[in-house]
Amino acid sequence: MKTLTKAEEQIMQCMWQVKKGFLKDFIDRLPDPKPAYTTVATIINTLIRKNFISYKQYGKLREYYPKVTRNAYFAGQVKGIVRNFFNNSYSQFASTFTDDNLSLTELEELRQLFDEQIEKQKKDK
Repeated sequence: MKTLTKAEEQIMQCMWQVKKGFLKDFIDRLPDPKPAYTTVATIINTLIRKNFISYKQYGKLREYYPKVTRNAYFAGQVKGIVRNFFNNSYSQFASTFTDDNLSLTELEELRQLFDEQIEKQKKDK
């Protein structure tokens, strides 16, 4: 999956929140100072070319909607990080969380997620 620029990701965050909408809907959600209408339109056209969003045409108006979910995008980004920085090793990636970066509660939550996934995979075998 392609990586988004900071500006593209900001527009996608709005898309994921709104679900579908017109250009003005996304501009209204952007923080001040808001970019120019033409700037947002250009970014949206780039996102269409990258196949991240699509639209329905209503006369001269376009209603935009995301084609890629937020979870799918960020899962792809994590996979890229693991591949590029951790030699494609999720164990090495996970070990970065053991350096006092996480609270006990966060570590227990992660353990619960891992335990649930282990049980699911055992049942699927």
